[in-house]
Amino acid sequence: MIRIGILGDIGSGKSYVANNFGYPVFNADHEVSKLYKKDKKIFKKLKKKLPEYIYTFPINKNEIAKAILSNKNNLQKIITIIHLEIGKILKLFLKKNKNKKIIILDIPLLLENKINKKGDVLVFVDSKKKDIEKKLIKRRNFNRNLFNKFRKIQLNLDYKKKRSQYIIKNNFTKKSVKEGINKIINEIL
Repeated sequence: MIRIGILGDIGSGKSYVANNFGYPVFNADHEVSKLYKKDKKIFKKLKKKLPEYIYTFPINKNEIAKAILSNKNNLQKIITIIHLEIGKILKLFLKKNKNKKIIILDIPLLLENKINKKGDVLVFVDSKKKDIEKKLIKRRNFNRNLFNKFRKIQLNLDYKKKRSQYIIKNNFTKKSVKEGINKIINEIL
């Protein structure tokens, strides 16, 4: 099985690129959302660690945002709880897809949390800052302060770009993404 890890800036189109490969995708953000909506154990753990912020189930993302913005240590508390569970879900995904030729890892903190393996193919999604800004501002519930906190816990983009074997230029057209993906698939298979 070839593991392809998708790297890039917040809002660069990583999930869009991941979904266009046509292979099974592990989308960590999607899994976190499911945990917030359906997992009572996660709710109880977060409520115990952050009782003054987390009080409704399903977990309201605004409560998470308030916790993160009010105290920089809260983000680490949330990450510690969530990442343990995401790790278990990832293991199940890998087991379920062990016979697939390729799987795609759309995990925002792939390198930061050392989830990548030595043989992984790393693909950096390169988008212009002004295009990313336009996209992010259109997102429902976009919060610049929250965005900046998440950016601070990520590795430098130049470092991620250098670590990547491939770069896909995403100018937010399907054509540019498809061309980049086809080139990668042709080279790795």
